[in-house]
Amino acid sequence: MKPCRVAIVGAGPAGLAAALFLSRAGHRIELIERFDAPAPVGSGLMLQPTGLTVLDTLGLGAAIHAAGNRIDRLYGADATSGRAVLDVRYDAGPGGRYGLAVHRAALFTVLHDAVAALHLPITTGCHVTGARENADGVFLSCAEGEERGPYDLVIDASGARSALAAGSAVAPSVRDLAYGAFWTTVEHAEGHFDTHALTQRYDQARVMIGVLPVGRLSADSPARAAFFWSVKVGEADEVRRRGLDRWKADVLGYWPACAPLLDQVQDWEQLTLARYMHRTMATPHSGRLVFVGDSFHSTSPQLGQGANMALLDVAALAHALERYDDLGQALASYAAARRTHVRLFQMLSLMFTPFYQSDSAALAWLRDRLVATIARVPPAPRLLASIVSGMLVDPFEAAGLRECRWLERGG
Repeated sequence: MKPCRVAIVGAGPAGLAAALFLSRAGHRIELIERFDAPAPVGSGLMLQPTGLTVLDTLGLGAAIHAAGNRIDRLYGADATSGRAVLDVRYDAGPGGRYGLAVHRAALFTVLHDAVAALHLPITTGCHVTGARENADGVFLSCAEGEERGPYDLVIDASGARSALAAGSAVAPSVRDLAYGAFWTTVEHAEGHFDTHALTQRYDQARVMIGVLPVGRLSADSPARAAFFWSVKVGEADEVRRRGLDRWKADVLGYWPACAPLLDQVQDWEQLTLARYMHRTMATPHSGRLVFVGDSFHSTSPQLGQGANMALLDVAALAHALERYDDLGQALASYAAARRTHVRLFQMLSLMFTPFYQSDSAALAWLRDRLVATIARVPPAPRLLASIVSGMLVDPFEAAGLRECRWLERGG
């Protein structure tokens, strides 16, 4: 495709990765960010073999590994009995795969530094609220009263609550999920938790507590861990009203080992309430407007796929634009490339979430007894490893990617 003028709305990981892919392909890029300065939002996340492969393709594999922490296992136990409920090991699957836990700030910094090195323009303080298209291209409306454009292509990477997605002809139905989570990042308590595991404790499906060691924000900073506590969004204000000490006591009643983490939390301002929704676009493009990441699909983080799916989206879009001269054909190819993988993992996430975040005692009983037992019987361990890795179906070929050689990399 001949070089296009491309606007990318949103300078988060998906938008920054899209800017790198397309600028290297010769397109003229403008990143548009609603905040006065691009910045990460949130705590820790898991980069799966899928997302790591995309970053490696961009030449950022070494940088993200230096910032992150290798994860080999996902382990969860009943808070009362100590019985193992979840035990997924990456090495049950092929090829030496693993996950990499990182702070969102570390992922943002690696991508942003790469964008800055290319001197790509970033327009800040522009909250995009709508788009109109005519023969000249796409024009973007900003809440500040400005109109920008025309652009040959607009990539919406502005997240789950995107105004462009909500106002488009392909806007999906939205289901707000009842459960969210309080998140914070603290110094990792060495010796109290498995450094190479996401560790969780459960009380039925109503309570889920997790500790994820996420590496370091810089070479000379201490090791960090993301801590989360599952909570019904509608009850979050009541939890806050009862006070921080009461909340800490509730956590420690389930998991006393969390004491050195909670000692670092002195104010509710250190905790962020994350809200989740489930939405999937049937077609992730409309005219010359195309959607990637959470504006295309979003759900609970139970399977740890969000950032990885976004990175796969932008890789697949870049590959489609490289293959076709016609924009319509390229966008149709992008949609086809991502259709099976996105729908499968959206379905799996929607299916698994109630077993870990819901009011259902029956589902929790099935999870703890039936599902946990079956999960230990071959080929279930390999299947679960493939699900967590994002590799239940191959997402790479359709996106023009080749999976990392994990055994050679070795973490």
